[in-house]
Amino acid sequence: MNIILVSSNLAKTRTITLSWRHYSFAVLVGIVLMVGLTTVLNYGLLRYATAINHPWLQAIVLSDQRKEAERAQVYVEQHLAAMALKVGELQAQLLRIDGLGEKLAKVAGLKPQELPVRNGGRGGPATLPRAWTMEEFAAEVKSLSKMVDERNDQMSVLEALLVQDSVNKKFLPSYAPVDAIQYTSNFGNRIDPFTGLQSFHEGIDFHGEKGTAVLAAASGKVITAEAHPAYGNMVEIDHGNGLVSRYAHASRLLVKEGDLVVRGQKIAEIGSTGRSTGPHLHFEVRLNGAPQNPARFLRASG
Repeated sequence: MNIILVSSNLAKTRTITLSWRHYSFAVLVGIVLMVGLTTVLNYGLLRYATAINHPWLQAIVLSDQRKEAERAQVYVEQHLAAMALKVGELQAQLLRIDGLGEKLAKVAGLKPQELPVRNGGRGGPATLPRAWTMEEFAAEVKSLSKMVDERNDQMSVLEALLVQDSVNKKFLPSYAPVDAIQYTSNFGNRIDPFTGLQSFHEGIDFHGEKGTAVLAAASGKVITAEAHPAYGNMVEIDHGNGLVSRYAHASRLLVKEGDLVVRGQKIAEIGSTGRSTGPHLHFEVRLNGAPQNPARFLRASG
């Protein structure tokens, strides 16, 4: 298309040629203007619709608000359902923790009814699931959080009891000082093998070949490692709380006074030194200097 411009101010006419590019630009400008005008009108109508009491405008606003509310409700319900499944899983885990806590309590020497927190069994007929409300979910989460805190406290108490029990056992002379337990003489009154008279035997004797390993019955500190006229080569270990274990008639001592030994450590070898009729281990346990029956401690180890 050619446009010819004629003016009295011009010495000659001017011709403008419009191509497809000009048409395209004009159409684009028209679309932009239409979209912009529509947007402004839509914003203005929605912005001031509440102030304009026009039934048609009110219906449009309410429809948009209803759709938005429905979308939000569907979104919340979907997430509540997913979180409800997680809450159910956590509740199941808490029940398993309760079961574990009861087992640990028995190991620690507590009765189930003495546990700080206990939950009874749960069950009942199956019911149709329903959607949770936000209030119900918030209350369940709060209750679950409280239960988790209580279980943490309970487990902390059990852990302390188990650690204490484990420590006590390590320092209780209950570990067999020789591998094969075969008593040749028990604790208490007996006939003395040298005099033939009745005497009180303050320990128990274990039969063993010369050179058999002698093990520490519990962890502690060596307070004696020397030769004794009656006990021969002897080791004494202090386990604390007034408990001392004694190992006599050894052929060889492997520790010295002041050494720290652990439960089950080899400290000597069986022999027949001192007042002895043959290779064996004489084992004593004393509490504040008074002899105790070592068999009671060995039975305590199970």
